[in-house]
Amino acid sequence: MKFGIVARRDKEEALKLAYRVYDFLRISGYDVVVDSETYQNLPQFDPGRVLPLEEFDVDVIIVIGGDGTILRVEHKTKRDFPILSINMGTLGFLTEVEPHETFFALSRFLEGEYYIDERMKLRTYINGENVIPDALNENAILTGIPGKIVHLKYYVDGGLADEFRADGIIIATPTGSTGYSLSAGGPFVDPRLELFVIAPLNPIALGSRPIVVPSTSEIEVISLPPERELILAVDGQFYTRLEPEAEIKIRKSPRKTKFIRFSHEIYPRYPLRLKRRF
Repeated sequence: MKFGIVARRDKEEALKLAYRVYDFLRISGYDVVVDSETYQNLPQFDPGRVLPLEEFDVDVIIVIGGDGTILRVEHKTKRDFPILSINMGTLGFLTEVEPHETFFALSRFLEGEYYIDERMKLRTYINGENVIPDALNENAILTGIPGKIVHLKYYVDGGLADEFRADGIIIATPTGSTGYSLSAGGPFVDPRLELFVIAPLNPIALGSRPIVVPSTSEIEVISLPPERELILAVDGQFYTRLEPEAEIKIRKSPRKTKFIRFSHEIYPRYPLRLKRRF
């Protein structure tokens, strides 16, 4: 079995734990590679075992960080590698174990005491082309000029769903329902479901509310005059500017994120984390 290790780059404790995990797996006889950005921040790893995330070809990726580190891995890897996540973030909605549980969790994994939790993702098409990374959490289509609203309308499966003036619109997965979408008034969605949450961002009209649609839907967002440049933010990790006349379509991605889990518990785990957040 071959492991990849990725650590949060700005936290010394995460980098040190990454090295301990690396050492444990190497001593146990496993093949291990480390991502190049982790190595740049802690150059104690064997340089011959360092690769960019884009070149990872492993069986499992161990992520030592928060949700942002997991999203970075998801955006840069080319295959759906199972992720064992160790929380070194603020809340860690996506993470599975706490740092003090690391080696117990590794032992359970190596003994086969785990299951794979698959999460849906979004795929974005700009003018018919898929040049945007898939989103695990959300796509946010935002005004390109801070302080200026945009006039948008969106369609679900070809039918007009809403037209409004706002700071933008968020299309989120159940995984992303605890993030930007929640702050915009969207619901918490059980991550076992497959659907889209569509939430206008600070709309002028109070009648423009978040809605939930099936994951089989195609969502199309259109910008109306006055024409203003838009920004597309994917998971808070990838940003690109869009022309006002850009055709934006969002569908369920054929790819999924795979998390290694040890418990099927959803409640009260997620609601309690939400309470700690607020």
